Amino acid sequence: MSQTETARKQNPAYVITLCAVCFGLNMLGAFICSKFGINMYLDTVGTVLAAVCGGYIPGILVAFCTTFIKGISDHEALYYSLVGMLMGVCGAFFSKHKFFNSFFKTVATIPIFTLVAVIPDSILTWFLYPESQTTFANQVISDCRIELADKSVTVLIVFLIFILLPKTLLKKFRYQVLYQAPMPPEMAKAVKKSRPRSLSINIKIALILTLASFLIAGSSTVISFVLYRDATIHDHESLASGVAEVVAGTIDADKVDEYIAKGSAAEGYDETEERLYMLRESHVDILYIYVYKIEKDGCHVVFDLDTDDTKGNEAGDIIEFDDSFSHLIPDLLAGKPIDPIITDDSYGWLMTVYKPVYDSSGKCVCYAAVDISMNDIVAYQNRFIAKLIALFVGFFIIIIAISLWFVRSNLLTPVNTIAYSAGAFAFNSDGALEKSVERLRKLDIRTGDEIENLYLAFLKTTEDSVRYISDIEEKTATISKMQNGLIMVLADLVESRDKCTGDHVKKTAAYARIIMNEMKKRGMYPDQLTDEFINDVMNAAPLHDIGKIHVSDMILNKPAKLNDEEFKKMQTHTTLGSKIIDRAIDMVPDSAYLREAKNLSEYHHEKWNGKGYPHGLSGEDIPLSARIMAVADVFDALVSRRSYKPPFKFEDAMNIIRKDAGSHFDPLVAEAFLGAEDEVRKVAEEFGCIEPSAPEKSE
Repeated sequence: MSQTETARKQNPAYVITLCAVCFGLNMLGAFICSKFGINMYLDTVGTVLAAVCGGYIPGILVAFCTTFIKGISDHEALYYSLVGMLMGVCGAFFSKHKFFNSFFKTVATIPIFTLVAVIPDSILTWFLYPESQTTFANQVISDCRIELADKSVTVLIVFLIFILLPKTLLKKFRYQVLYQAPMPPEMAKAVKKSRPRSLSINIKIALILTLASFLIAGSSTVISFVLYRDATIHDHESLASGVAEVVAGTIDADKVDEYIAKGSAAEGYDETEERLYMLRESHVDILYIYVYKIEKDGCHVVFDLDTDDTKGNEAGDIIEFDDSFSHLIPDLLAGKPIDPIITDDSYGWLMTVYKPVYDSSGKCVCYAAVDISMNDIVAYQNRFIAKLIALFVGFFIIIIAISLWFVRSNLLTPVNTIAYSAGAFAFNSDGALEKSVERLRKLDIRTGDEIENLYLAFLKTTEDSVRYISDIEEKTATISKMQNGLIMVLADLVESRDKCTGDHVKKTAAYARIIMNEMKKRGMYPDQLTDEFINDVMNAAPLHDIGKIHVSDMILNKPAKLNDEEFKKMQTHTTLGSKIIDRAIDMVPDSAYLREAKNLSEYHHEKWNGKGYPHGLSGEDIPLSARIMAVADVFDALVSRRSYKPPFKFEDAMNIIRKDAGSHFDPLVAEAFLGAEDEVRKVAEEFGCIEPSAPEKSE
């Protein structure tokens, strides 16, 4: 079935109807509780039902629509959208794990629904309505009582409706947009169980969305908070300045000196003080009102109103300048205007505004001061932040849910099915190949984007590969036979000219195989010592002395030790062999085993300490294959009989390898060779280099 046909068979009208009905249930429940004064909400019945029947998306959307419509008449309801969305998430989770298929399991979800609702509900209420709370614990207890009853009724109503709905209808509520043909059950099961090596794309996208959302929300919150705080401070400043202006206008400036001298005995003093008290009581944030005449010896009190906690100073009292005002003294003495001052000391967090009071001649005779409490700003700011966070989390849940739903259907499922089909591709027979291609073809992925392009390209590549794979296998087999035949022909050709070496190429190849297997077992040079490398070296080993074909028979078969000139000519077999293999590489440039044959031929007489030939290479500058052959070649030369020397004993030869490790030989290669002593002995016995070991006598 194609994606188009599948999409036609999935009717979105069912899930739209589900959301509409569930939204109506939410509004009906809220109306009933409000109308009859029931101490519950019942505005999440539809949310939980939509989530249980349709999944995460319907549940979250119903919750959002409910709070949005309620927010038109009560904007505070918008901040509680988070609670409804969490109910939707919980409902979908419990439905996915089949909790609502059993009454007892359904009842077991009630405490969880209650807890999930109480935590954000209590926190939001505490910050949004601080004036109505006693303690946070009391708020939680109160919310628990209401939410437990509310969620009990909600869950039981949802369970009753759920079990009464036909199963066929419930399946239609699980709407999905498919971008490929439905998977066979075994594929769906395997894809579901597949796990990535680290994090899945789903989680990575969720993390990216979360990070991006928090960065955007965080920066927006900080900006909004700063603007809100500045605006609040500005409002307090305007309030203080306005009150200070009124205070300055209330005082008879021409009588300031009389007020200071006589206090309440002065005419009009008590009436003025009473008006100042009335001004202070006009706003809850006004804490102190006082009037000072600034002289060099300090602040001369004109008026200083009493408060519930502090008795004001008497008229005529002199108050010393506070250190925090020392920088303002020159301007105060000069009667200049003073900018608002914010202080946080023993009197609390205050904003102080000074306004000059001018007499009839225009001279500043004193200052009217108003102290405004800034403590309420913290409560306003907390409430503001709580609202921002509540709105952000609510929208964040919607964004994450929709994004992950889209990613899963449009990206993850197609990619996982392609990965499954590629991983299950079988090459062991022609029938298996065709079956694998057919399985891939039936996916019919049609996302209309790069995923579809990837699928089509992968399908075409796979089909082309299958068509050519038989020809490739035949050609590979032919080439392999030709390579092995060439190696053996060349090795036999060299061996037939050198009367001293006997089965040298076969023995060295066997020793090289033993060394490489032991090195791999011990984890030496893991990046280089692959199965392919071992196979190439084994195939190339017989060619390590191919250059001897250009060396004179007199030198090759001389029954005595070579002189210096003869030895120099013998040394040329390394570079001559390399040139021979270079010509072969020119004809077969992609042959890995020929590259190793070149390394073996040219460098197998190099030494670890740099004193070998032909180039004097040292350490790991010598190719690994040549360092392996160096040990095999020297050991076979030691234990083999030559016309110019008798064979060494096995133990003596092993001791020489051990002694020269780190000077002649790569110490790791020598260690592996010595570590496989039993296998080395077996090869030496097989080719007659040493006498077979006597069997152990039984006691």
